[in-house]
Amino acid sequence: MTQPNGFVDPQNAGKVCKLLKSIYGLKQASQSWNLRFDEVVKGFGFIKNVEEPCVYKKKNVDDILLVGNDIPMLDVVKDSLRKSFLMKDLGEAAYILGIKIYRNRSKRLIGLSQITYIDKVLKRFNMHDSKKGFLSKSSYASTIGSIMLCSC
Repeated sequence: MTQPNGFVDPQNAGKVCKLLKSIYGLKQASQSWNLRFDEVVKGFGFIKNVEEPCVYKKKNVDDILLVGNDIPMLDVVKDSLRKSFLMKDLGEAAYILGIKIYRNRSKRLIGLSQITYIDKVLKRFNMHDSKKGFLSKSSYASTIGSIMLCSC
């Protein structure tokens, strides 16, 4: 790296400039953002997972969701967990993170629905009595933003 044209200091020509803020598009920008995000999240009391650095936790685990297509293997995992932890098997998940889970075993289908969340958003924007498929211009951006936020 060299000093940018027009900013060369003849007395320190061998030195480079240190960026105080990342510049979008540079390969260091994402690392800079991650370091800043890490700092802010830890400031809220979250702890970074050592094995998976993109996962943070704030409290002890109180709910887990096991997912898989090998039922005997899932049963072995649950039995193993029961030996180490006081836990209760609540059966198949019907909701997770506000998303309803539908199953049709005969057709081997699984579906997800966010209707409960959508109803909550409509109530929040006083639109629960609105006709389906209509959003007023004044609340369109906020409403769509709320729905998009949930779909991550």
